[in-house]
Amino acid sequence: MLIRKLYKFENAHIVRNCSSDRCRRSIHGHSYRVEVLLEAHALDHGQMVYDFGLMKGTIKDAIDAFDHAICYWDKDDAEYIRLCQQYSARWIALPVSPSAEQFARLFFVVIDALLSQTDMQNGESNDVRLHSVIAHETDTGYAQAFRDDAYNPRMGPIALADIVFSEQVKAEWADPAMMDKLIAGQRFINPAVERQIDA
Repeated sequence: MLIRKLYKFENAHIVRNCSSDRCRRSIHGHSYRVEVLLEAHALDHGQMVYDFGLMKGTIKDAIDAFDHAICYWDKDDAEYIRLCQQYSARWIALPVSPSAEQFARLFFVVIDALLSQTDMQNGESNDVRLHSVIAHETDTGYAQAFRDDAYNPRMGPIALADIVFSEQVKAEWADPAMMDKLIAGQRFINPAVERQIDA
């Protein structure tokens, strides 16, 4: 079974080396919609694949980090990077160009790590996993990344440690050390259910 959670954010970028002159030479923004699809072959104690409420925690924080931020490829011009950091409190340095395709891959890598490092507390199936991530850049265009895409080195490696968030972005997370913990392989714990009703 699949479930889907939709997130929204506003973001600015330049996509270097693309075919469109406007996109590769001018800072511009998009109203992104990101769909996170989870799959499992069993249900938890609440008869859910994964409680949507749980997706309002670290997963939401990871995606919301991109809201009203400027994203840049860490291989871009050094002066451009310096100016992004100087004039925006919310910036994110990426190891890949900030295209819709790379956003879908990047969100997959981050969310996959969050799920795999989370201790479940409500009978979630051992096979709850990330199915895919869809990054809508416009109303008519999106990119969808699956597991094979996310970890395909031919599309550019994405390591968690190579995604750098500004101090302002991190300060707005429920846990400002979330990415540091994720990179270190620390565990996250979903809240326990206080009262079970036996069927």
